[in-house]
Amino acid sequence: MRTIDADQGLKDRIITDFRAAMAELRCIGSERLVRIGVSMSQLHVMSMLDRHGDMPMSRLAEMIDVSLSNATGLVDRMEERGFVERVRVPDDRRVVLVRITKAGRRILDEVEVLRAETLRAVLDRLDPDQLDGIARATADLRDALAAVAATPGATDHDHTTDRRRT
Repeated sequence: MRTIDADQGLKDRIITDFRAAMAELRCIGSERLVRIGVSMSQLHVMSMLDRHGDMPMSRLAEMIDVSLSNATGLVDRMEERGFVERVRVPDDRRVVLVRITKAGRRILDEVEVLRAETLRAVLDRLDPDQLDGIARATADLRDALAAVAATPGATDHDHTTDRRRT
């Protein structure tokens, strides 16, 4: 019979290992992004826009947790590269929204391909029993994450309106 302390220790170990694995994946991904000239901040902005749709600069700044002036500078640089565009709302020309472009979506698609290739290379190193265990564990983790995200007040944004393609 496991104790509460043993469960907590196991959870702490899982969190530590998960963070280390995600950090390693981010590192691999960021090296590839640098090669194609995209920063992690730019990727984050494109992901937010793709997932949640067009949004005012103030909301975007809030979602990526930067000041409005930092968000504006970031969007300026991204707009120069063709990853995003600013559009005025026809009913209220004072409102300007930031929108991901086709070029920005292509970058996200490239990143997804790179992520899948990397994960395939990692999974290729495991035996069938390990793969089966990981498949069950990731499905359970996904379900638990969805349950937490569905809890009122769990996140600052609504996952029911996610636009990201699966």
